Amino acid sequence: MDKNKLAQNFNFYKLMKFSIPTMIMMIFMSLYQTIDGIFISNLVGELALTALNVVYPFSSVVIAIAVMLASGSSAIIAMNMGRGEKEQSRENFSFIILVAIILSICISILTLIFIKPFIYFLGATPKIYTLCYDYLEIMILSTPLATLQLLFQIFFVTAGKPKLGLILTVSSGIANIILDALFISIFNLGIRGAAIATSIGYSITAIFGIFYFLLYRNGELYFVKPKFRINVLLKSCINGSSEMVNNVAVAITTIIFNIVGIKFLREEGVAAISIVLYAQFFMTAVFIGYSNGIAPIFSYKYGADDTTQIKYLFKTSIKFIIVLSIFVFLLSFVVAKPIAMVFASNNKYVLDLAIHGFYLFSVSFLFTGINIFASSLFTAFSNGLVSGILSFLRTFIFLVVSLLLLPNFIGADGIWLAVPLAETVSIIFSVIFIYLYRKNYNFV
Repeated sequence: MDKNKLAQNFNFYKLMKFSIPTMIMMIFMSLYQTIDGIFISNLVGELALTALNVVYPFSSVVIAIAVMLASGSSAIIAMNMGRGEKEQSRENFSFIILVAIILSICISILTLIFIKPFIYFLGATPKIYTLCYDYLEIMILSTPLATLQLLFQIFFVTAGKPKLGLILTVSSGIANIILDALFISIFNLGIRGAAIATSIGYSITAIFGIFYFLLYRNGELYFVKPKFRINVLLKSCINGSSEMVNNVAVAITTIIFNIVGIKFLREEGVAAISIVLYAQFFMTAVFIGYSNGIAPIFSYKYGADDTTQIKYLFKTSIKFIIVLSIFVFLLSFVVAKPIAMVFASNNKYVLDLAIHGFYLFSVSFLFTGINIFASSLFTAFSNGLVSGILSFLRTFIFLVVSLLLLPNFIGADGIWLAVPLAETVSIIFSVIFIYLYRKNYNFV
């Protein structure tokens, strides 16, 4: 039987070796999700890119539910493993996967029934309705695949197989790029082609994950007969509430971004906002990847009552994220123009607007890393309440208030500065909660 790598004594080298695959995996995830935007913007047009951003909240909600179940339950399952409760960890894992499949199918059916009013609710105008419908319909049908992909990516890390998750994510990304070129450029399927390519990308990890956990029995985590444990489901939902809040907030704030963007910058301006948001996802993927990669280690060590390792992991992570934040901030000034040109080289108005917005937006990268890590840290310790509060304040309250107020005072620049302001205020609360709970979880 494979020895779970979470049980090893971590130093900086081992920590990087374990977490880097997840960091790279998240970068590739952000990259191949961005590919749709690049192909659509250049081959279909800026209005199609706007449509993509308008319907993105649906994907955010799907991600919210999947990540809530995965991150919330992975902490519980990793603690089970740390305590030597191997059979219980497998039963809980199998149960959560079954719940996710049933729930995702229900979401698909319900959304398809109300797809037309739903699209207008998201903020679509008659000018872009057809483009929104063509993309969203395919994405709704692929909801179960998207859900399983996200769950398996996190559970591969929990199972001590982060490199396998990375390989699958890279494979999905490469397939998405090739199929985007094929369906959009050669078959002229337009925005629907991009949706089909993304769906096939989802299926690679989803289908492989099913067969891997079904057939590979030498690891610590694999499918067994699930046992219905309502307490595990509720605790998973509560514990993963911060991740759910974060992604639901992304859905809501994206709608607000679109409404405010159309008001101040027209539909083409929303395309520029989409470019900056794609860039944000790409630039912050490394923080999300590190936090996701190290969370199962914290959970395992907490379950094993290894306070020495918890203190080391915390101090090392804080130092690493601070250095990484400064690097990402400086890098953003170098890549702002190249990233914008990839999307909008044929439209000077959108290009100039995106570059200008990215420069203002980049301040947020100085604070995002610590905020993401703080929320993930409390999830790892099964403190969903604190994790949820931090995510709710950061991704919803502070951001919505900033979006609604700043543009009215300083004009369109307020749209770009809303996220930096929200992240700046959020880091104060992240530090406060870490200080208050430092003794509960033996941070220091």
